[in-house]
Amino acid sequence: MIKNEFMKIAIENAKIAYSNGDVPVGAVIVKDGEIIAEAYNERELGCSATAHAEILAIERASETLCRWRLSDCEMYVTLEPCPMCAGAILNARIGKVYFALKDANAGAFGSVLNLNSYPLLHKVSAELGDCGEESRELLSSFFKEKRK
Repeated sequence: MIKNEFMKIAIENAKIAYSNGDVPVGAVIVKDGEIIAEAYNERELGCSATAHAEILAIERASETLCRWRLSDCEMYVTLEPCPMCAGAILNARIGKVYFALKDANAGAFGSVLNLNSYPLLHKVSAELGDCGEESRELLSSFFKEKRK
């Protein structure tokens, strides 16, 4: 699979979050070109402040591989990770993160702050990926509905 296809799967996960009344964010973790974990936001569904797509995907990938170090993995996520998720990504030592859309409110890989520059942590390659417009439309629709 190519990067764009992995991001499209993350978008499909974000749509599930949307249908559950959760902020539409989806994440996919890939190792050696194969998806090993998928997740979407489940804060409302699971009544948990920490049930972000990235955190859940990391937990599932760690379970699949029976290890917490994910340095040989890539994450595809529909929105730039927040500080909590960026911290988890750094702690899991994920090798590369692609996000579809920058987050001007809480992005922690360069938009608001950059946890990747914290001196004592692992460094992850984080970059803007594909499907930004699709992610933006999902988020915009979700918040318009919530404001009604």
